[in-house]
Amino acid sequence: MPRELRGKTVAVAGMGRSGFAAVELLLERGAKPRAVDLNPTEQMRARLASLGVELFQQSPDAFAGADLIVQSPGVPLETLPADFPVIGELELAGYFLNGPVIGITGSNGKTTTTALAGHILRESGIACQVGGNIGTPPAAMVRTSRPDQWNVLELSSFQLETIQEFKADVAVCLNVTQNHLDRHGTFERYADAKARLFETQREDGFAVLNLDDPVCASFARRTRAAVQWFSSKQAVPTGFALCGDKIVSGGEALMRRQEIPLRGLHNVENVMAAACAARIAGATLDQIAAAVKTFPGVEHRIEFVCSIDGVDYYNDSKATSVDATLKAIDSFAGGLWIILGGKDKGSDYSPLRSALRRKGRAALLIGSAAEKIADHLNGALPLIRCGDMETAVRTAHRQARPGDTVLLAPACASFDQFRSFEHRGEVFKELVRKLNSEER
Repeated sequence: MPRELRGKTVAVAGMGRSGFAAVELLLERGAKPRAVDLNPTEQMRARLASLGVELFQQSPDAFAGADLIVQSPGVPLETLPADFPVIGELELAGYFLNGPVIGITGSNGKTTTTALAGHILRESGIACQVGGNIGTPPAAMVRTSRPDQWNVLELSSFQLETIQEFKADVAVCLNVTQNHLDRHGTFERYADAKARLFETQREDGFAVLNLDDPVCASFARRTRAAVQWFSSKQAVPTGFALCGDKIVSGGEALMRRQEIPLRGLHNVENVMAAACAARIAGATLDQIAAAVKTFPGVEHRIEFVCSIDGVDYYNDSKATSVDATLKAIDSFAGGLWIILGGKDKGSDYSPLRSALRRKGRAALLIGSAAEKIADHLNGALPLIRCGDMETAVRTAHRQARPGDTVLLAPACASFDQFRSFEHRGEVFKELVRKLNSEER
């Protein structure tokens, strides 16, 4: 694929954050971008007009005459014309991004691990910028990239499925469990999208993999890079492992598990993955440990909101898959009033049964997936059909007792009732804070 885009007509499909970033990068590189969206809005049109770019409703005619299509992550590949060359926004950014790349993927924990890796590098005096699926799109990071600065990128399966030349110097996979089957169709195709991050690496790169996850571990056979491992269950030949209550690497202790300011065994694994990447980038064990201890966590990831009448409220709106919800449940001893539901992603919710039978007081069901979840969890614990977030929060508040926990960990996407998982988490927190003020 030619990197010289000057004078080329490039259609950008999808005008979310990534699409706008791609349009701006194309303009900077002398291309002639054409914006395309399935649901164009006047706000999009006005913003693009200020750049001198026209917005088209997505249709076959919208792509006519284009030399190239740039696909935003939210646009399924099969909705684009098959007779045009297509690259993703990540691939476009990779053509021009300066500096080495740490790419972090996985079904769960990507955002926390990416933010933590960036925090460790900054605290260690190592120049970096953080973005990707978290915050700043890769295309918008090009102008601030430098040869002496690391690019720490959270990368989703949607971003990775079409990469060809994009290469991560350090590629990290945390885990691979069922997710986004509504987009990818099968688990195998979803896992293959994750694997692309490793298949495109060079021999001088590093692959950081979870030895305890069979699919993740299988990526070692699909990369030319040197492999480093992390594990919470067994010793590793290179990398980091949890031995008793200590994280160790090559016989040296990094820190005690109790010193990690994040709940759950999955966050111990996230720490080890971030530590692997940061050590490759030049951070010392002492610097890594000190930085982990000061990491504030990430909003909407098992985030403590407040305690009301002895009941703790936690926001894990980012738990948009069954596996993420299981990890959230595992972080608590029991007494859970769990809010489940939203937009179904083709998930099987029955794996939640055992954990909720042991730890759940009740499941409060909201959103369009409520009846499917009720069918899959029937008999495991009491089910309360609440419909919306406010009803769920107020129902939990009335029925929970001191020592219990109200946990938002929906196991679903947010787009039936909310703009995003962030919006869903904000609504939850606002409702809880309103309850708290009413109690005073």
